[in-house]
Amino acid sequence: MHTSRRTLLAATAGAAAAVAAGGTPAMAGDGATVKHEDTRHEDKRLRALISRMTLEEKVGQLFVMRVYGHSATEPDQSDIDANLTEIGVRTAAELIAKYRVGGIIYFGWAHNTREPHQIADLSNGIQKASLAQPRGLPVLISTDQEHGIVARVGTPATLFPGAMALGAGGSRTDARTAGRIGGAELRAMGIRQDYAPVADVNVNPANPVIGVRSFGADPEAVAGLVAAQVKGYQGAGAAATSKHFPGHGDTETDSHYGFPVIEHTEAQWAELDAPPFRAAIAAGIDSIMTAHIMVPALDPAGDPATLSRPILTGILRERLGYDGVVVTDSLGMEGVRTKYGDDRVPVLALKAGVDQLLNPPKLDVAWNAVLQAVRGGELTESRLDESILRVLRLKAKLGLLKDPYVTGRGVDRTVGTPSHLKSADRIAERTTTLLVNSGRLLPLSRRTHTKVLVVGADPASPSGTTGPPTTVLADALNELGFSATALSTGTAPSAATVAKAVAAAQDADAVLVGTYNVTASSSQRTLVGQLLATGRPVIALAIRNPYDVAQLPGVKAYLAAYSWTDVELRAAVRVVAGQVGPTGKLPVPVQRADDPAHVLYPVGHGLTY
Repeated sequence: MHTSRRTLLAATAGAAAAVAAGGTPAMAGDGATVKHEDTRHEDKRLRALISRMTLEEKVGQLFVMRVYGHSATEPDQSDIDANLTEIGVRTAAELIAKYRVGGIIYFGWAHNTREPHQIADLSNGIQKASLAQPRGLPVLISTDQEHGIVARVGTPATLFPGAMALGAGGSRTDARTAGRIGGAELRAMGIRQDYAPVADVNVNPANPVIGVRSFGADPEAVAGLVAAQVKGYQGAGAAATSKHFPGHGDTETDSHYGFPVIEHTEAQWAELDAPPFRAAIAAGIDSIMTAHIMVPALDPAGDPATLSRPILTGILRERLGYDGVVVTDSLGMEGVRTKYGDDRVPVLALKAGVDQLLNPPKLDVAWNAVLQAVRGGELTESRLDESILRVLRLKAKLGLLKDPYVTGRGVDRTVGTPSHLKSADRIAERTTTLLVNSGRLLPLSRRTHTKVLVVGADPASPSGTTGPPTTVLADALNELGFSATALSTGTAPSAATVAKAVAAAQDADAVLVGTYNVTASSSQRTLVGQLLATGRPVIALAIRNPYDVAQLPGVKAYLAAYSWTDVELRAAVRVVAGQVGPTGKLPVPVQRADDPAHVLYPVGHGLTY
């Protein structure tokens, strides 16, 4: 960015801040000074808050913790039992009273996210419990709402296509709109920090943990979409979090279960992995999440990036100039626990430059380890103050220090509204990608192909959508005037299941099969092969990774939906039926299954009609 443009943006931001604060906007040219003065004044106020905290309260502010239950004070007995087992407290309110945590993360499996009004009530209960403490501060509530295959808040909230689908759509405006609406809905439920967007560049088709969670394989395209989403989320008053720094895109190991090593040279890192993080920082990203990966070219010590001072302080803080909040990925993941014990990990993370310690497996172990590290002189109290200041700056920016509560009326006005749902549908239609259409099988006419058999994989709902995928696809076809029936065949159909599908196909005019991460040895290949042998027209829809098409070369019509959420499946059906034309373009290359050096479909491939 040119200096003149940077100055102009700073001036604009300063004027906006003054207006937001109820003041008069400064004249152009004075904005940067006004903003600097505002920041200094705010920091002075926040430092005063920090100076009144006990050491124990300071330690607590650095932790973001899970807690079971739909209510802050009256969770179900099973959730009380889980809390006692894992955390040694009964409720969220007790967690706050005992450890004074600065943040809480919501999960579906922790029963935090049943429905919007309950989520709002839980958020309010958490804030009330925290503010009731001596020198109580509001809690920064976060969740992983990436959309697509990772979302913690399900229907009736609005669910958008995930990152790779948005990459296929290629529209920064759509990416920003999805972020703006998604962020507004989270904020209405009291969730003000979203661990999205993913900034990893998925250059490895075998990546087991990122895949369709990435916008694609082209660093510049990913960078543009990341910046757009950051502006969308943060424009709606929700903190965005780009992840997983320094880049988790080129790995064949899932850091939840192992310790991945990225072999990129420093030059490759700068070219492939860094651009989306640079773009996020330029867009004013509020927080950045670390990766539990080893990158020997960036730090030869063999530590995960989460615990690497050369990576987090040397590169992220100093080289990239980032001074926002740095949050770890979950400290319960294997990638960060391989080399050090759970008592060393949080201390080393703070020494590396982290501000928020996310979800340690044993909070008492982690919390006491940080406390003892300060008392023993390994960490200074001023080092804690530095991170707490960043966390409090973010809480102040998000309005938590003024009013941390949300209302039922705000939920009704914002969450899952007809206009939001319509936006999600329109965006999804622009992401569906037509990869193959031999003999112009598509669009499918309901006059010539009335009876459609829908078979395929039915993975568990990724985000509280209705599912299962075969049923959603069949229902959508029926709504458009087809006569469709669903037959779930799973991700690994048995010989008996394949025979059942083949028998059912005899009575159909066409077969729609949902494929899910097909490999060379997958029995999904057998299913599709035998369906093709019936002579019935077979349309295949990749409901996760678009690479499936390389394993099934005989299919005459193949589409990619990039996820099995309702919004993407229903949009794909509208494309199949010709209600809308396919406009999505592959954001990743698809290589030949038998010769990965040969690209079958390049980035940008996508047919239309």
